[in-house]
Amino acid sequence: MSEAANGKIKWGILGTGWIAEQFVADLKHASNGELYAIGSRTQESADKFAEKFGAPVTHGSYEELANDPNVDAIYVATPHPFHKENVLTALEGGKAVLCEKPFTVSAGELDELIQSAREKKLFLMEAMWSRFLPPIEQVRQWLADDKIGDVRVVKAEFGFDAGWNPEGRLLNPDLGGGALLDAGIYPVSFASMVLGPNPDQIWTTAHIGETGVDEHFTILLDYGDGKTASLHGGVRVNFPNDAFIHGTKGYIHIPQFLFAKEATLYVNGEDPVKVTDDREDRGIKGYAYEAEEVGRALLEGRRESTVITLAESLGIMRLLDNVRGQWGLKYPFEK
Repeated sequence: MSEAANGKIKWGILGTGWIAEQFVADLKHASNGELYAIGSRTQESADKFAEKFGAPVTHGSYEELANDPNVDAIYVATPHPFHKENVLTALEGGKAVLCEKPFTVSAGELDELIQSAREKKLFLMEAMWSRFLPPIEQVRQWLADDKIGDVRVVKAEFGFDAGWNPEGRLLNPDLGGGALLDAGIYPVSFASMVLGPNPDQIWTTAHIGETGVDEHFTILLDYGDGKTASLHGGVRVNFPNDAFIHGTKGYIHIPQFLFAKEATLYVNGEDPVKVTDDREDRGIKGYAYEAEEVGRALLEGRRESTVITLAESLGIMRLLDNVRGQWGLKYPFEK
């Protein structure tokens, strides 16, 4: 791999949309990675993106990017209905892969990707960027240190009003639209981080809109032993987007948790403790942290992250499958 010379891995970017721009703009802040190549479905699109962000190499197809011998890791930035095909292409080229969330549309698709990565002995990870933000890392440490005692209730929500655009990605069933996979993955993953991806019971309800996708939803999870999670998501309704973790000795509050610029610990009888992230002052949006996790894993010879394992991502996708099953929601491209 190319990182041996300077301690940095060379990144290839598969896709040239908005999320690819966010990731690439942050990549210059990653201590162990650097932008190397852009791959798009057309050479024109790849060249335009590379000119904007200073990538030295461009490829007019995803296959060419995957087969570039100088690329160490590929960030898959396409819409989720295309993740399975795109990740398989990158793995076939022998590349480590960071795939944008949600990992796939279904657990069956993700299981296929995991099996492929393991057969080829390649790194694979879901790009759940919020897991790696410093305030969220501090939250995990507070939990590990038993600061709030036994966790009893997790509450998390992510919703926004995308407006009425039935042909747009968010409301288009042909593109896997709806609140669950686009917005809901954040609160579901947050609950999984705290309580795990395998609750004993799942209750859910959703509003299915005119286009046939879920516009907002509620999920209740029961983990047994008094541990529960209440989760909400939407693409046509605004939420504060906060998260709370309540325990027997106190609670933790993360305002707008998926961006996690701060987190506050409230222990019964003690003064609150707040941590903040000054990344914006340093010009960082937050995607650099997940890129660094990939870099650390590759430099250490690991094939998956310890922060969000493949087993956890698969468990999350199974949970999402269960939720959609209760709604009776299938996308047109699903068999």
